[in-house]
Amino acid sequence: MGGVSATLLIACPDRSGLIAQITEFIFKQGGNILDLDQHVDAEKNVFFMRVAWDLANFKIPKAEIAAAFEPLAQALQMTWRLHFSDETKRMAIFVSRQGHCLYDLLSRWQANELRVEIPLIISNHSEMEPVAQAFRIPFHKVEISAATRAAAEAEQIALLQAHNVEFVVLARYMQILTSDFVGVFPQQIINIHHSFLPAFIGGTPYHQAYARGVKIIGATSHYVIANLDEGPIIEQDVARVTHKDSVADMIRKGKDLEKVVLARAVWLHLQNRVLIYDNKTVVFA
Repeated sequence: MGGVSATLLIACPDRSGLIAQITEFIFKQGGNILDLDQHVDAEKNVFFMRVAWDLANFKIPKAEIAAAFEPLAQALQMTWRLHFSDETKRMAIFVSRQGHCLYDLLSRWQANELRVEIPLIISNHSEMEPVAQAFRIPFHKVEISAATRAAAEAEQIALLQAHNVEFVVLARYMQILTSDFVGVFPQQIINIHHSFLPAFIGGTPYHQAYARGVKIIGATSHYVIANLDEGPIIEQDVARVTHKDSVADMIRKGKDLEKVVLARAVWLHLQNRVLIYDNKTVVFA
């Protein structure tokens, strides 16, 4: 692994010379640019950019970079975030009874594919506790119902804050989060679901899809907003099915998609490659 690098994520009104001004700031302080990507939304006249640079010879100390960049950011009306490669985010996983996404995330984490700390797993059921124990991660069961939802979410939030959790992954957590919960972690909750929504809703989407003879199934990972399944999309994928596929075949293929799509979304989030605007995303993959 190389040295420490910095990454800027930027959104601002488009104008000429933006790339030059931003890269000049880095160049004048001795930074070596490692990666640069940009996009312009021509309809809305918005400029987006992700730039990463090596800090080995950078003249400004890490703790002072944000303050040094602020005057340029204000002059260009930027919304911006600064990250460093030696930061390790803290992620909580929420899960219910299905373990395929949980197993996949934990396996990738154990194999160092996902550079993240996982201080706890929260569930409304007990089935996944042995999985948490196998990976030596604390497991917290918080039962939830319509009558106890407010108290249960307050307990969950307290647990997350006590463990300094920065973002949450819903690994097939089969509960709808309230706007109060989402408001505590804005743009920091990642969900996964099958792409049949809203066409095939409820607990048996694959059975409904089978009955309709669909030819493509899919999975979508997105940030959670108050309307749970309508948040900004991070990653999607599809797989073809035929008349030869049974419901069990479709479920198996669907679970494979859900695992991969969720893992990609989490990786993109950890790599600071996602910018959100107008309930959409710019993903610098």
